[in-house]
Amino acid sequence: MADQQRFDYIIIGAGSAGCVLANRLSADPQNSVCLIEAGPSDRGVFPGAYVRVPVGIIKLIGNAKWNWMHQFEQSGMDQPMPCPRGRLWGGSSAINGMIYIRGNRDDYDSWSAQGNLGWSFDDVLPYFKKSEHFELGASQWHGTGGELNVAEQRCDSPVNAVFLQGARELGWPSNKDFNSSEQEGVGRYHVTQKNGERCSAAQAFLHPILTRPNLTILSEALTHKVLLKGTRAVGVEINHIGRTERVYASREVIISAGAINSPQLLMLSGIGPREELEKHGIAVRHHLPGVGANLQDHQDVCMMYSSSPKLGYGWSLFGWIPLLASVFPYIFGRRGPLTSNSVESGGFLRLDPGAPTPEIQFHVAPALKNQPHRSIPVGHGFSINVCVLKPKSRGSLHLNSSSPQDKPRITPNFLSHPDDMKTLIAGVRKVRELVETRAFSPYVKAELAPGHEVASDAQLEQWARANLGTVFHPVGTCKMGHDDMAVVDDQLRVHGIEGLRVADASIMPTLIAGNTNAPAIMIGEKAADMILNHSCSYITQSIGQKLPIGT
Repeated sequence: MADQQRFDYIIIGAGSAGCVLANRLSADPQNSVCLIEAGPSDRGVFPGAYVRVPVGIIKLIGNAKWNWMHQFEQSGMDQPMPCPRGRLWGGSSAINGMIYIRGNRDDYDSWSAQGNLGWSFDDVLPYFKKSEHFELGASQWHGTGGELNVAEQRCDSPVNAVFLQGARELGWPSNKDFNSSEQEGVGRYHVTQKNGERCSAAQAFLHPILTRPNLTILSEALTHKVLLKGTRAVGVEINHIGRTERVYASREVIISAGAINSPQLLMLSGIGPREELEKHGIAVRHHLPGVGANLQDHQDVCMMYSSSPKLGYGWSLFGWIPLLASVFPYIFGRRGPLTSNSVESGGFLRLDPGAPTPEIQFHVAPALKNQPHRSIPVGHGFSINVCVLKPKSRGSLHLNSSSPQDKPRITPNFLSHPDDMKTLIAGVRKVRELVETRAFSPYVKAELAPGHEVASDAQLEQWARANLGTVFHPVGTCKMGHDDMAVVDDQLRVHGIEGLRVADASIMPTLIAGNTNAPAIMIGEKAADMILNHSCSYITQSIGQKLPIGT
């Protein structure tokens, strides 16, 4: 075992939050920073090309080279459900659908109402704006000049216009910006792309600072545990390219390994539920029962429709021609199908007009697609995913062993709360209303999934349970708060341990209403500001501005 040098700060995980932290903490040349990532760099031919070209998500999402390949398991599932998490520079921002959504005001105000000071919507909006370069221009909702490029999509598949026209027929509101004053409505998603290429957290925050002499990045380095001296974190033990090493931090260790790996690492370090640790022979350094509890994700189902080739891509001679031809607009203008994030449009709807916020989200794909563990029919068509935005079901994460190489056991308890199933079924019926509009009638041939023979609530429930998936947004397993099950406080400091924080989506007390990459980046931004214990003029100027209710 070799001892390595000491740094001021150690960051574990080069994902959405970790890349931001590495950038901000190393901006002061007096701070020495070590960023530790279990996976490889995102540069080079592979996986670089797949990461840069948006449609490369097809190769990234199920590849164990760049994906942790975690799985959800629960009673009643006929097979494990994939829980993909990025395992390379950029983390899940390097393999996700690139949708830029923040959630809505109620999400963050509810965190603040639980006693988490500084986490209301008005508190966090400045951090969203600080990171952002919104190509359509600055406003009270958007920032420019930040590292994360947010753009309109450069591919507009035919199904998008039909989807939006059908929604208008039903009186669903249109929404050109889900991150403005109102979240509800349907429209085209903004994406984290720049010049038709993916703008991951690594591309935005890490690549531009690689020459900083005070930043050290250790790739392909699996963290075994956090080293503790009494109740203070002093460093980490890692396996770096086959060699066990120790790296020390004179100020802080920050865990940014995500909602699956962060609680696992805490438990491997002896921080977690006493019974769980003792069961695996891990010495209890600090009993913290909330580690691994409170797991949430957006439960969803995928509805598939066969259509004429004019509406959706597919496996046929007619379908291959435009796909092959799409290489040219991409090479010469970074436009066309190769820039597609595969879910170009969608929206947020209230099922109950009196609901405070939308209850379901749609993702519309210009091809037949399905959950990663389910088959995809041959032919032309489109798909619409329906997800429960504010699930009430809660799961948990446990160790399989004391070995860092073993993946944790993830028990999600999806649809364990009856309201989640009711919301999901109502969302399926909304999609059926949509596809029966005049806008869709010239194109749709048949409903492939669930199929019109699946009609009653009981039948839809059976189909949903058999075909359930998620939108890959696990959160909450190191929740922020001050109750007995909280893992970190509102400064993201681990309760009972000095010099140790968690900064990633695992700290969310409740799941936000939307895609989670932008909020994870905000968490990294806010964590860095708290660690450095200062408020830049950008943040200070924004504090206290009460903005209209909305996103």
